[in-house]
Amino acid sequence: MAGDQLNVLNALDVAKTQWYHFTAIIIAGMGFFTDAYDLFCISLVTKLLGRIYYHVDGSEKPGTLPPNVSAAVNGVAFCGTLAGQLFFGWLGDKLGRKKVYGMTLMVMVLCSIASGLSFGSNPKTVMTTLCFFRFWLGFGIGGDYPLSATIMSEYANKKTRGAFIAAVFAMQGFGILTGGIFAIIVSAAFEAKFPAPTYQIDALASTVPQADYVWRIILMVGALPAAMTYYSRSKMPETARYTALVAKDAKLAASNMSKVLQVEIEAEPQGTEDKSNSFGLFSKEFMKRHGLHLLGTTSTWFLLDIAFYSQNLFQKDIFSAIGWIPPAQTMNAIQEVFKIARAQTLIALCSTVPGYWFTVAFIDVIGRFAIQMMGFFFMTVFMFALAIPYDHWTHKENRIGFVAMYSLTFFFANFGPNATTFVVPAEIFPARFRSTCHGISAASGKLGAMVGAFGFLYLAQSPDKTKTEHGYPPGIGVKNSLIVLGVVNLLGMVFTLLVPESKGKSLEEMSGENEQNDESSSSSNNNSNNAVSTA
Repeated sequence: MAGDQLNVLNALDVAKTQWYHFTAIIIAGMGFFTDAYDLFCISLVTKLLGRIYYHVDGSEKPGTLPPNVSAAVNGVAFCGTLAGQLFFGWLGDKLGRKKVYGMTLMVMVLCSIASGLSFGSNPKTVMTTLCFFRFWLGFGIGGDYPLSATIMSEYANKKTRGAFIAAVFAMQGFGILTGGIFAIIVSAAFEAKFPAPTYQIDALASTVPQADYVWRIILMVGALPAAMTYYSRSKMPETARYTALVAKDAKLAASNMSKVLQVEIEAEPQGTEDKSNSFGLFSKEFMKRHGLHLLGTTSTWFLLDIAFYSQNLFQKDIFSAIGWIPPAQTMNAIQEVFKIARAQTLIALCSTVPGYWFTVAFIDVIGRFAIQMMGFFFMTVFMFALAIPYDHWTHKENRIGFVAMYSLTFFFANFGPNATTFVVPAEIFPARFRSTCHGISAASGKLGAMVGAFGFLYLAQSPDKTKTEHGYPPGIGVKNSLIVLGVVNLLGMVFTLLVPESKGKSLEEMSGENEQNDESSSSSNNNSNNAVSTA
């Protein structure tokens, strides 16, 4: 099949791993670093926001965000991300990857800074402006998903493509880790400079006025890594696959890639006009060729994110439930940020970051399908192992066991479907739909994240009315919530069967674009509406 491929695309497929591959990983990965930093650092500061803006005089416990405000602050960025994935995914196929790539970054930088500058004289206006800017921050973050994955897949060679795309995604792990470490540093510095009594001793004095700077500084620093890569992004050439297969300019593609690869690539005459290759997105022909693939990528990402985000955003509540974080009233506001950040950083260090890089190491060895299936399998096992003897784990002497199991669940999410659901949609669809289909798959994942994030807030509440958090209706409890998540992971295994293996194959081979080039050369007079009957 490689014989039917354009010279420039073949050159990319067989290119040795070289410096430009690594610069592309850094440039694309910095967007993900910021994405993860921004999406996860909000979970570090929600309790602080509750103490500052929702303090109730005479209450035994510190103030907490009301359920609707908490859901909005935690989830509004997801709504923006979902919209951004669909919009920028579509735009990336219409205008080209490069043109849109800088836009997403500027939106991220500006909204990161703006969310830290959220203003207002009362809690309602501060939360409203924070939610407004976090929605648009999410919008920029959303665009980064389809564009980074597509750009990396189109730049990479056949042999190590999976590892390169996974490495871009793995920068998320460093983003989470940096968010945790930075929050530890900021809270420790403020605690040293502005010591305060615990809430029990003096409720009002336990939250120093300067605590308002802590959450703002943590949120705004997310803009720095993205801003640093803006220039590099603007200098990246358009990908050869977009230029040759979508913009139909094989000559420009060859010239751009000659510079990048530093080899001479001969541009063939423009024979890429391909009437057979003109079926539309969601047309009958598209559904016949790629319908099940799209169902596979969207459903697995949706199911994975339900489990992944319900765990990640609310892990501080799980830590409190098992006693890793002391009761809120025994700490002052800044100490609480420090303790939550420390717990989150430990989990990231022990399970999240290693899981991502295990995927990078093994994805081109054992393949996408095996890693995804294995990840869902172990997540199911560990969820049930946490859920069924849940009462056992709540005893003080068994805490370390609980955290170990919880860490393993995360490890196999990242050395598993969290990475592969990002990689595969960038490899299996035709070039002219690649960014759009990746955006649709990613948006489906964010829908799952919303179900996980919002659903878990309510589901995990105790069935006993007297034990629920202030303002929440009774739920099904943590134990039953974990059982539900175990079933979700089990379904993930089932839908993984729809996803094809793309290890070691060229993008054109996966998407069927080579077959179409074959057919078009033999029957170029096909009506563009006539579907191709591929072998």
